[in-house]
Amino acid sequence: MNLVASITLFSSVAIIFFIGLLASRTTNTSASFMEDYYLGGRSLGGFVLAMTMTATYGSASSFIGGPGVAYNEGLGWVLLSVIQVSTGYFTLMILGKRFAITAKKYKAITMVDFLKERYQSKWVVLLSSFSIIVFLFSAMAAQWIGGGRLIESITGLSYHSALLIFVLTVLIYVTFGGFRAVTLTDSIQGTIMIIGTVILLASIIIAGGGISSIMANLRAENPNLITPYGADGSLSPQYVSSFWILVGVGVVALPQIVVRAMSYKNTKSFHRALIIGTIVVGVIMLNMHLIGVFARPILPGVEVPDTVIPLIALEVLPAWLAGIVLAAPLAAIMSTVDSLLLLVSSTIVKDVYLNYIQPTASKKKVRTLSMTITAILGLIVYLIAINPPDLIIWLNLYTIGGLEAAFIWPVVMGIYWKKGNKYGAIAAIITGFSSYILFQAVYPEPFGMHSVVSSIAISLIAYVGASLSLRNKVL
Repeated sequence: MNLVASITLFSSVAIIFFIGLLASRTTNTSASFMEDYYLGGRSLGGFVLAMTMTATYGSASSFIGGPGVAYNEGLGWVLLSVIQVSTGYFTLMILGKRFAITAKKYKAITMVDFLKERYQSKWVVLLSSFSIIVFLFSAMAAQWIGGGRLIESITGLSYHSALLIFVLTVLIYVTFGGFRAVTLTDSIQGTIMIIGTVILLASIIIAGGGISSIMANLRAENPNLITPYGADGSLSPQYVSSFWILVGVGVVALPQIVVRAMSYKNTKSFHRALIIGTIVVGVIMLNMHLIGVFARPILPGVEVPDTVIPLIALEVLPAWLAGIVLAAPLAAIMSTVDSLLLLVSSTIVKDVYLNYIQPTASKKKVRTLSMTITAILGLIVYLIAINPPDLIIWLNLYTIGGLEAAFIWPVVMGIYWKKGNKYGAIAAIITGFSSYILFQAVYPEPFGMHSVVSSIAISLIAYVGASLSLRNKVL
C-alpha cells in the first residue's frame, strides 16, 4: 500500500463528501421532495451546471478506460477522443431553452417524464424505462469497475476489496444526499479534475524528457502510435468520423445529460454553462488521453490498461500529490455513479411506481422507497462488476450508443416537430433499441462506422414513418 497517497486521496474525497452532505440539508422549500431530490429544485447556476454536466459525462471511460485505450492505440485515439469537446455545446444548443421551458411546463423531473407528457402514452413510458434500466446497468458497472481499479492501484488491496470500499462509500453518499449534494460536489470535483489533469500532464512531459523525446520513443517502438490510424492501423476515417455521432451530437439523448439541461436557473446560467462546459471538456479530454499515450515510454508493459492513470501518477508525482491528483478521476467516477444511480432510481420510482402502481403514495413512502431503490441498485451493479474486463471503455460506449439509438429522435423531434406522435416515439425506441443490440452482436461496424450511426438512421425512418402513417390510429 502507498500509505501517503491513500491518505491524501481518501481525505480529499471525505472533504468533498462532507460538503455535499451539508448541501443536501439545504432544501428548496418551494420544490417537492421529488423535484429537490432528483433535480435540485431547478436552481443550478451556470458554473455548477457546466461542472455537473462535465463531471457526469467525464466518467471512468474518460479518466481510466479512455487513457488506457490511448496507451495501446497511440495518438489516433486522442484524435478520436477530442470529438467530445462538443458535448456540452451540442447538448445545450440542441435542447436549449425550449426544452427547459417545456420540461418546466410539464413539471418533468426525468427524461421519461418529458416523454410521457409529450406523447401521452403509457407504452412510451414503459419502453423508455425498460431501455434506461437495461443500458444503464452496464454503464454503472463500468463506473464501479473504474473506481475499484483506481483504489486497487493506489492502496495495493485486491480488486474485490477495493471495489467493495468504493461501492459502500458511494451508496451512503448518494442515498442520503440526492441531486443537490451531487451537483455541488460536481463543481468541486470538476475543479479538481482540471487542476489534476494539467499537473499530471506536465509531470509526465518532464519525466519523459520533453515532448520531442516522448515522440521519438513512440516512433521507435511503433511508428503507427503517432499516426491517426492507431497502433495496428484499424482506426479508419469512417470509424473515427462516426464518433461525431456517438460522443458528439448523439449525447443529447443520454438521460443523465438531459436531466442537466432541465435543471438550470435562468438564461444567464444557460449561456455561462455553454461556454464553461465546452472549455472544461476540451481541456480534460485532450489532456487525459495525451497522458495515456505519453505514459507508454515511461511505464512500458502495463498489463491492465485501466490501471495506467493511477500507476503513472504514482510514478511521476510525489506520493502526497499523486493522492490529490488521483482524486480527479475518482471524483469523475463517483459523480457519474451518483448521477446514474439517481437516474435509474427515479425511472423506477417516479416513472413507473408513481405513474402506474401507487399514484397516491405518501411523501414519506416515496422518500423511503427512493433511498431504498438507490441502495439496492448499487448492490446489484456491485455483483455485476465483480468480474471485470480489462478495458471498461467498451462497456461505457456500448451503453452510450444504445441510449442514443433509442432516445435521440423521441427527444429532439419531440421538441422541434409538432407532427411527431406516440406512434413515432414507440417505433423509434423499439427499432433503435433492437437494431443497436443486433448490430453490436452480429455486425458492429456497418460501412466501417460504429453501429450507432446505422441504428440512429433506422430509428429516424421509423419515427417519421410511424408518426405520419399511424397518426389516426388508436393505441
